[in-house]
Amino acid sequence: MSGARGAAALSLRAARPLWLWGAAVAAVLGALLGAWRWAGGRSRAGKRRGRLQRVGTVLSLSVYPVKSCRGVAVRKAEVTPMGLRSGELRDRFWLVTKEDGHMVTARQEPRLVLISISSENGHMILEAPDMKPLSVPVKLPRKNPVRNCRVFGVDIQGRDCGDEVAQWITAFLNSEPYRLVHFEPSMLPRKSKDMINLFRTTDEVAYPDCSPVLIISEASLEDLNTRLEKKVKIENFRPNILVTDCSAFEEDTWEEIFIGNVELRGTVCCARCILTTVNPDTGVMDRKEPLETLKSYRLCDPSEKHLYKSSPLFGRYFAVDKTGTIQVGDPVYRMVQQ
Repeated sequence: MSGARGAAALSLRAARPLWLWGAAVAAVLGALLGAWRWAGGRSRAGKRRGRLQRVGTVLSLSVYPVKSCRGVAVRKAEVTPMGLRSGELRDRFWLVTKEDGHMVTARQEPRLVLISISSENGHMILEAPDMKPLSVPVKLPRKNPVRNCRVFGVDIQGRDCGDEVAQWITAFLNSEPYRLVHFEPSMLPRKSKDMINLFRTTDEVAYPDCSPVLIISEASLEDLNTRLEKKVKIENFRPNILVTDCSAFEEDTWEEIFIGNVELRGTVCCARCILTTVNPDTGVMDRKEPLETLKSYRLCDPSEKHLYKSSPLFGRYFAVDKTGTIQVGDPVYRMVQQ
């Protein structure tokens, strides 16, 4: 090493701690400035002033490309107006249907939860026990017919994914003939308001039950498991975002939350059905737990029976106010009105 290079290297090593310290300070100041701009921007837009309060941390993120099939755990996700997206996989943009277009879920076919999804080179890969993996192109040929489908009583379209995957799903489930369809951006989405009136007219989904995003806290799952003889997994409940560092069922109270550069608005709690009793590892439906235990302490207030009827509540649905990107480890803030 020459004298000049040696001196430069020594100088760089000596300066590095200062550089790291400076970067840390800059990161903290940047976060504070971001929070200030968030609140300030909202007040300038005519909304009430408020402050951001940290209420948790993102523990995991999941995208469920095919409704009722196994979720895909991701480290980072784009939050679009119609739900989470990771690469070419979008949340519940594929749907299994009967030949007449009516949706098929794990409520009717519990073994759907055993089908795993991944993506590679513009294709969605389906895998299941005792089946050869099958590759389906994300961008389907225009010659594939567009089918009229029915999801919770609401009409929606989907492009047929072809005979090969239809036969694959039918063979695995050992069922009547089923089809697989894909929702394309040019198609008309379902209005969340058509399912639950508390949503806004701008809230839209493809094949999810009613909402773009479902959030559950780790503490809520732990609370439930203290009451169960046989513990259940978070996979029984299929949330998009699992939050830690908060108390049980605290998510029920979040009205306006911020993760990364994303803004989400709380809508309604998630009314639970028999699908929660499907074991995600075996595809066997219990029909009783954890649903019966949830009913013992998670029924709605009588004033909300018109919304939830006799279904227990577990998790909260959110609409998307501002799109962006979120990742595991992101802090979760809520807006507290001053």
